[in-house]
Amino acid sequence: MDKITSILSRQGITVNVVPHGLSVDVPQEKLYSTCSELYGEGGLKYLIDIVGMDYGDTLGVIYYLSRAAGKDVLALRTVTTDTEKPQLLSVCKFWTSAGLYEREVHDYFGITFVNNPDMRRLFLRSDWKGYPLRKNYNAENPVPLRNEAICDMERVPSTVFMMTDSDVEAEGGSIPTISLSMGDTEEKVRNIFEEDEYIVNFGPQHPAMHGVLHLRVSLDGEIIRKVDPNFGYIHRGVEKMCEGYTYPQILHLTDRLDYLSGTINRHGFCLCVENALGIQAPERAQYVRVIFDELTRIASHLLGWGCMAMDMGAITAFIYGMRDREKIMDIFEETAGGRLMAGYSVIGGLAQDFHPDFQKRVKEFIPYMRKMLKEHHLLFTGNPIARGRMDGTGVLPLETAIALGVTGPAGRASGWNNDLRKIAPYAVYDRTSFDVLTRSGGTAFDRYIIRLDEIEQSLRIIEQLIDNIPEGAYAEKTKAIIKLPEGDFFQRVENARGQFTVHITSKGDKTPCRVKFRSPSMTLVSGLKAVADGGKVADLIMNGASFDYVIPCIDR
Repeated sequence: MDKITSILSRQGITVNVVPHGLSVDVPQEKLYSTCSELYGEGGLKYLIDIVGMDYGDTLGVIYYLSRAAGKDVLALRTVTTDTEKPQLLSVCKFWTSAGLYEREVHDYFGITFVNNPDMRRLFLRSDWKGYPLRKNYNAENPVPLRNEAICDMERVPSTVFMMTDSDVEAEGGSIPTISLSMGDTEEKVRNIFEEDEYIVNFGPQHPAMHGVLHLRVSLDGEIIRKVDPNFGYIHRGVEKMCEGYTYPQILHLTDRLDYLSGTINRHGFCLCVENALGIQAPERAQYVRVIFDELTRIASHLLGWGCMAMDMGAITAFIYGMRDREKIMDIFEETAGGRLMAGYSVIGGLAQDFHPDFQKRVKEFIPYMRKMLKEHHLLFTGNPIARGRMDGTGVLPLETAIALGVTGPAGRASGWNNDLRKIAPYAVYDRTSFDVLTRSGGTAFDRYIIRLDEIEQSLRIIEQLIDNIPEGAYAEKTKAIIKLPEGDFFQRVENARGQFTVHITSKGDKTPCRVKFRSPSMTLVSGLKAVADGGKVADLIMNGASFDYVIPCIDR
């Protein structure tokens, strides 16, 4: 990170070293110029997340930035003192994913990002009163009882900064260095679709949407011209709930974000809290956590494979995937008590020691799953109809995947080596040997096949750990009431759909001041939107399945 430090020093910005990398505070007027240098010269092409913050007398955001395959993370914070009409300059010119992240911050905190072309609320209705994650939010605001009008959903407000020639770099660069004066802005409103466009609703109540996702699709015959995703149909206010829960109670909520990766999400939150407390789970717990994580990954990929096959008409493949996944659920139930949501990791280690038959049953599952993988390929992968629909369809280039933040198997299918188990290993992943599988095509077939191939790599990891689980305690003792020290804490883990991150801001109390979860699925829908234009209606359903998003993880 020496180059990053040099860039920030030139800007006169003090750099602080933190466990995950670097942390800096950037004045509002230097935000744009600093981001342009970090993106260009610094090579920070990957915007992990944007976290909205309410500091009481100011509002602000924390940008988490990294190189595309970098271990270290830069946390860049900026604030605005205007809490009545807060404005910050958008960074979506550099990171395409910022467009969606900024809408999320606007929805919850009311910050307008100047030059973001779409400043609609993301999860809440356009007529919602107030901004729920502000500390002064009035929770007694009346909830609208009538359906939101379609015309309101498609009316797009934006605030544009009126740049002059003096705002553009003298050297002829295309990136302006702006001395921010928010008085020089203009508010605009446009419609997503023109009056003569033919619009079809896909979802939110349709099994092929894989959850309550609502796509407004503009069609020219059978050809897709434009897709506008709408979220919020299963929004539960998880991050707001976290502010009133103790840290052990929040674990209950992490399982219910991406419920198919609940074990991994829970592991990530435990790691974030444990690192903040300066404790480490016993090795016995770390081994079992990784085994549970990889079993969860296999179960998720089996369901993803089965659902994608079913969306193309192969119901048998879905049944086979559910059959094999059931064996993993049985292992979970015997040791943890839960099935879909095992609820096994706790802060400090495991809820209890594993069942005496745990190792035996896991070792029996490994050869069974390898045999079934061959059967799955025979059943569907080589099917000429399936291959005809998947090959060359829904191409997501590498540069687009990075710009959108499409991580996990979907990103690796486009050639992006972004697996945190390798580039930033946690728990005992650095003691295992496995391959990070990448493909170069970025097609629907690449996204399909990479999940089946990753099942074999997960089996390799489990095989190396299952007979080597050390003896000893399964959990560290923690205080009855857990309080984190004051500060910001951050943790990344690799769940079945990509990079899941946890941000915690603590004031030293038993409940957090702010919790933010990065949903890998939200950027996967951006990937679908990017590949849909110009394709056919049938391709839209198949491509959606190939990205394998989970909607409750997006809505949170």
